[in-house]
Amino acid sequence: MRSRRLVAVLLICFAFMPMSAPATAQTRSPDPGSQPQSPAQAAAQDKVFIPGFWDPAQRPDKPDLSAIRVIRFLTEDDYPPMHFLTEEGKLAGFNVDLARAVCDALSVACTVQARRWDTLFDALREGRGDAIVASLRVTPKLRESYGFTSPYLRTPARFVGRAGAALDPSPAALAGKTVAVVARSAHEDFVETFFPQAQRKPFDDLDRARAALMRGDVDLLFADGLTMAIWLNGQEAGDCCAFVGGPYQESRWFGEGVAIATRKNEVVLRRAIDWALQRVAERGVYAEIYLRYFPVGFY
Repeated sequence: MRSRRLVAVLLICFAFMPMSAPATAQTRSPDPGSQPQSPAQAAAQDKVFIPGFWDPAQRPDKPDLSAIRVIRFLTEDDYPPMHFLTEEGKLAGFNVDLARAVCDALSVACTVQARRWDTLFDALREGRGDAIVASLRVTPKLRESYGFTSPYLRTPARFVGRAGAALDPSPAALAGKTVAVVARSAHEDFVETFFPQAQRKPFDDLDRARAALMRGDVDLLFADGLTMAIWLNGQEAGDCCAFVGGPYQESRWFGEGVAIATRKNEVVLRRAIDWALQRVAERGVYAEIYLRYFPVGFY
């Protein structure tokens, strides 16, 4: 019992450690055609933490790109703001813009093609594309068949509470508090492990859990930070709620992160994309893209 508690404490400490030195959100002009922000969203963007996944102390050499003339990225078009079709029928989103930024950094031609989610790996395997950039969560099973770049995004878990509620999400502070979770999820297991005195209230799906939070039936909701950031930034939430406390990133519960997939033998291509992603981050382009699609950050 003591050893389990010690491990739990250590994991919580590691979950709060920053992945690298954070970039600061900079003021920029709104994108043409973007929706006006509410005062709450504008204030939140000023405090957005830009995640970093690349070590500035490491300066890898640029790979030999003589064999790479074009990179054909494959994605999906039904997961806004990661990848979606605009009203004009154009492909857009965080993943799409990041793929194009990679090609700009490499000075190679680039195409981004949308396909159905269930056909992406078939298309990659059959040579109808070179890389998948579609918010793929890396798993040991996928690594058996495909190669992956370094992560370019992680989706930490976050607590969300009613706006203005001063509640510190520490194990002691949550004793007796009601926390909504999706039943049988990694988030429920995490709360049970690290916040044993909190009263978990499982729901069949996230929509019901969010509705309970909005009604005030629960004190907090614990869920995927990316999903909750999209909800908080949308009209459905109505500025009702806000993140409480910091992100939880323990990979045992929340995965290795999101990366770009290639065929396993495409070592040079993966190195080139990794090199380009670091350049994109160093030039501030990654931060611009992140703020464009996540004015309410999830870190």
